[in-house]
Amino acid sequence: MDGGGDGGAAYNPRTVEEVFRDFKGRRNGMIKALTTDVENFYRLCDPEKENLCLYGNPNEQWEVNLPAEEVPPELPEPVLGINFARDGMMEKDWLSLVAVHSDAWLLAVAFFFGARFGFDKADRKRLFNMMNDLPSIFEVVAGTAKKQSKEKSSVSNNSSNRSKSNSKRGSEPRPKYSKPEPKDEEEEEGVEEEDEDDDEQGETQCGACGESYAADEFWICCDLCENWFHGKCVKITPARAEHIKQYKCPSCSNKRARS
Repeated sequence: MDGGGDGGAAYNPRTVEEVFRDFKGRRNGMIKALTTDVENFYRLCDPEKENLCLYGNPNEQWEVNLPAEEVPPELPEPVLGINFARDGMMEKDWLSLVAVHSDAWLLAVAFFFGARFGFDKADRKRLFNMMNDLPSIFEVVAGTAKKQSKEKSSVSNNSSNRSKSNSKRGSEPRPKYSKPEPKDEEEEEGVEEEDEDDDEQGETQCGACGESYAADEFWICCDLCENWFHGKCVKITPARAEHIKQYKCPSCSNKRARS
């Protein structure tokens, strides 16, 4: 589309802020190619042509072009041959594949600049955090970016997340469920008269890392062994928990696999 193959090599960003600005410009250009300009992008990726790449330029424009002829190239190169896969898969899947490779290329370019201009550990970490605060191209193309923004706002209200995951997994109100929800203090007072294990429930520990429950963390309970786990320890997010009918922790899953 726009510009030439040197659209990103015309200047060299030297600070974290400049590299991030370069990253955003290239990212916005590639998002245009895969969303608003998708018909033109699809047309340009003719499988009959040679190896083609999708380039994002710092000026928020994109282009489909042949790879650089220099060896080694001045900048890391995007993935080759995106046009060859176009007609061999569903368009949605093909665009998602290009999006994933585009995300990888953006990170490669950003950290190429970081290495070239001597970014230290703190600079690299700050650069990554700035980039990571933006949805990936894949998330935008797949439509998960909006879902994640909603998820973030719901995660900030952890008690509502926990009540959602609990109601999902069964209607029986296990004693452990009332423990992590500080909202139900009046109900807990009634429970204390019948069940004197409230103090013990307050000491519930994660079955993976052994740390105690904290009010600002997402937890999930195994439906088999009934142990509680940090979501992050077993790689379960609140959004994913919504779609799990019966959760089995890694230990229980391994036991069942062996048998």
